[in-house]
Amino acid sequence: MSQHNHLLLGLWEIVIVASQRMQGVFLLVFSKFCHLPFLRGVQTQSTRTGLGGYWGNKGGVSARMMVFGHPVCFLNCHLPAHMRNLEQRMEDFESILQQQQFEGSTAVGVLDHDVVFWFGDLNFRIEGYDIHVVKSAIENDKLPLLWEKDQLNMAKQSEAVLEGFMEGPLNFPPTYKFDVGTHTYDTSAKKRKPAWTDRILWRLRRTGSPVPSHNSALQRGLTSWLGGATRVSQHYYRSHMGFTISDHKPVSALFSLHVSLKMVNLPLVTLEVEKEWTKFSDATAKLTVAHGFQRSSWDWVGLYKVIHERHFHVKLLLTFISLKLSLSTADFF
Repeated sequence: MSQHNHLLLGLWEIVIVASQRMQGVFLLVFSKFCHLPFLRGVQTQSTRTGLGGYWGNKGGVSARMMVFGHPVCFLNCHLPAHMRNLEQRMEDFESILQQQQFEGSTAVGVLDHDVVFWFGDLNFRIEGYDIHVVKSAIENDKLPLLWEKDQLNMAKQSEAVLEGFMEGPLNFPPTYKFDVGTHTYDTSAKKRKPAWTDRILWRLRRTGSPVPSHNSALQRGLTSWLGGATRVSQHYYRSHMGFTISDHKPVSALFSLHVSLKMVNLPLVTLEVEKEWTKFSDATAKLTVAHGFQRSSWDWVGLYKVIHERHFHVKLLLTFISLKLSLSTADFF
């Protein structure tokens, strides 16, 4: 990321918490400064599934962390293409889940986390209808006709590994495949059928707590619960059709994650300020390091303003952008 972009992030009081890249699959997680003291145990993973696991053009990258004491995981996947490869997509997804294991005693696997956000070029297609029916439904704003034939929607009804994953309504046109530089669906000799290949889903780990029945957002599928005060609410889910640099259109979603503040481990470093700072000469503090802490020349101390409340709302903006090079070999993998 350029120095200019880092400067802008600083002005907005935002910092990069984690990043992971595997060829064209890229994941960045950002946080506001005020949340940093409550983010712990950041880890990343990557899994290759292309060419039998040797090539990273397909697969998944993830970042996990404790957010206010709750394990949260972000998983970005690029699954196999083409209509006929539905079974391979599911096998690759299961392989990614099995291979990605994190250190620690809590949330070792992806699905062990309290909250999982799963997104990427998942490559699910629309079955049953030919290209003329699909385009007609898009042009006449009859998208619900296509939802029932969407492979991911159908797989959620039968695949155990997808149990609990939720997605907002697809109220935007299919985001694939476009002629690069235009807003026109594929006019090449292959004439790929439009599909919602680019998706954002979320999942809450199952608990024994009952789900409130009075919540209207829950009934619309826009809010999900993990018992107690933990819930995820989706505020919007949309595509950005103005972009023309790829044969995909990017999609984004805005979520609120509402959690109760759990007790976190005692800090390794404690700062004590003797009096209020009113001028530069007052800016002194006493630094106390926990017993057994291994000092390093790389150590640094950051001061952040923290709002102390019992419950916290964390807003998450997930944006997925699929950029593909127009190479003749791209369709073979």
